[in-house]
Amino acid sequence: MIIPMIDIMLFLLVFFMISTIYMVQTNTLQVNLPQAASANQETRPTVVPLTVMQDGAILFDKEGVPSEELSSKIRAALESNQNVVFVLRGDRAARYESVVAVLDLLKQSGAKHVSIATEMKK
Repeated sequence: MIIPMIDIMLFLLVFFMISTIYMVQTNTLQVNLPQAASANQETRPTVVPLTVMQDGAILFDKEGVPSEELSSKIRAALESNQNVVFVLRGDRAARYESVVAVLDLLKQSGAKHVSIATEMKK
């Protein structure tokens, strides 16, 4: 009784593994595609990490930035791409006030997509 059930489960597993290969667009070959006015452009969101260090220093995409220049950097990133995703990474020992100040700057600058990075509990 159990052997046919195992056979069916194995068949289903192989079936779904093979079918997902054809569902994912593979980009293995470089070809010159023709141009079309209605072509969809595949875009991935631009992710910009903002890190608040333990001492309150702010890193914009791994570069140290004074808090006075942070707003202009955020606006520049938003001008180049309205759908940029800002990921706020606050050190566990950082002052809450520092993290809230960065969140406030993001809101004032018009950022629409903001995520807060965390670690999964062990």
